[in-house]
Amino acid sequence: MSRARLPLAALSLASVSALVLSGCSQSSDASTGTADTAAPAAAATGKKPAPFGAGPVKVALVRQSGAGDYFEQWGNGAKAQAKALGIDLTVYDAQADNAKQATDLSSAINSGAKAIIIDHGFPATIQPEIDKAVKKGVKVVVYDVDTPTKGVVSTEQDDASMAKAVLDVMAGQVGKNARVGYVNVAGYAALDKRDTVWKSTVTAEAWKQQFKVGKVTDSTATDNVPLVSAALTQHSDVTGVFAPYDELAKGAVLAVQNKKLQNRVKVFGADVSNADIQQMTAADSPWVATAGTDPSAVGAAVVRTTALELAGRLGRTSVEFPAVAITQDFLREKKIANMDQLRQALPALNLSQVSTADWIPNVAH
Repeated sequence: MSRARLPLAALSLASVSALVLSGCSQSSDASTGTADTAAPAAAATGKKPAPFGAGPVKVALVRQSGAGDYFEQWGNGAKAQAKALGIDLTVYDAQADNAKQATDLSSAINSGAKAIIIDHGFPATIQPEIDKAVKKGVKVVVYDVDTPTKGVVSTEQDDASMAKAVLDVMAGQVGKNARVGYVNVAGYAALDKRDTVWKSTVTAEAWKQQFKVGKVTDSTATDNVPLVSAALTQHSDVTGVFAPYDELAKGAVLAVQNKKLQNRVKVFGADVSNADIQQMTAADSPWVATAGTDPSAVGAAVVRTTALELAGRLGRTSVEFPAVAITQDFLREKKIANMDQLRQALPALNLSQVSTADWIPNVAH
């Protein structure tokens, strides 16, 4: 599949380099709504093209899961951008139930939506419905979903670059021949891409992987604590743990703290949110580096991408969102306590120039 690559941010901070992240999650029933706290939209100056000049445009957002701080912010950004564009957005959240996501997608196809955004999901369960949507003439935009279907627009973070940036930090801190742990789950496009970088780094650094555990649920952070705790009981000699999704990282952090290993074991994660920042900057936190985009900005950019595709003005089949690496030292030095402060300190998180036009009011700034 052709993938358009946007330039990654180049930052001068000591362990801050270009990267990205992804998340994973799904709601029992379809719901409509706007963001809890919508960012002010930059005013549109151009004339709206069809179909946006004739009233609200019906779009469906089909999520594998909206659970977790990152995905809540992603959803809020998407809802805020949809509202600003005059999109009637119906949100389906399968709450990590893959069979239900396929059912939700079928419902979205039959709802009369002009376009469907698919946020994560397993190809095996949703691919048949993607094919049905395209055949029916519905515009389909996916976020972190691998699909071979022609006509689908693919959006994603640069997961390989993100993983490399965090793992470069990890390599600098734990050194070669280190004993390390790994918390990840197979089957998610973004996590699989990060896994590829992990495997190559383990070989290059001659690391000794002592364990691999992990699962994604509707309570991922909580449900991974006992898994990582058990692994640390058997392998308390590890010096670093890589968990390339923030809910997995949170579980790893809590496990390290529960085992009272925070002075010897460092956690390296991915994604960034208010909760992640608070956990990274807390006293004695073992979470020393992460990488990510502004989740609200990404959600908004995916909706803008969908609007351009609906208007026939996207002109590409894939859009990639750049991300940045963020260290605990940087957050503490700059006294950053939340995403608003991080946005000010790292302008590279701003995606306001991605997938935009003069007729689109932009909330990602």
